[in-house]
Amino acid sequence: MSTDTTASVSTHILDTSVGRPAGGVAVHLSARPGREAGWRRLGGSATDADGRCADLPALPEGTTHVRLDFAVEPYFDARGAEGRADARQDAPADRDGGTGAFFPEVAVTFAVVPGEHYHVPLLLSPFGYSVYRGS
Repeated sequence: MSTDTTASVSTHILDTSVGRPAGGVAVHLSARPGREAGWRRLGGSATDADGRCADLPALPEGTTHVRLDFAVEPYFDARGAEGRADARQDAPADRDGGTGAFFPEVAVTFAVVPGEHYHVPLLLSPFGYSVYRGS
């Protein structure tokens, strides 16, 4: 829900390597009231079985920039052997025996204006990602 003085944010993650939502991914939300201001961490959530974060914190009045931090490495580690088989057969595991996900975390920063809702989906695989402004 947005008002005239604040923006709102939602997100979801689709694991494109298996064609399913990515559940259990930690997502943290930060905001700042201007380009030169410092980031204020507002809180976070984890994606549900449908890959959605339904309970991200509200943005403070005056927010102009938002950052979503997605901790994707633990998700791929949890997929274990399934993640390695679904990605590439010749992809080496990392030194800790994980999936070897190339991007262990994804940070997405975007500008917002009051009164608008921003849905920012993350399309994810062990070796790449894409984001866009959804609806």
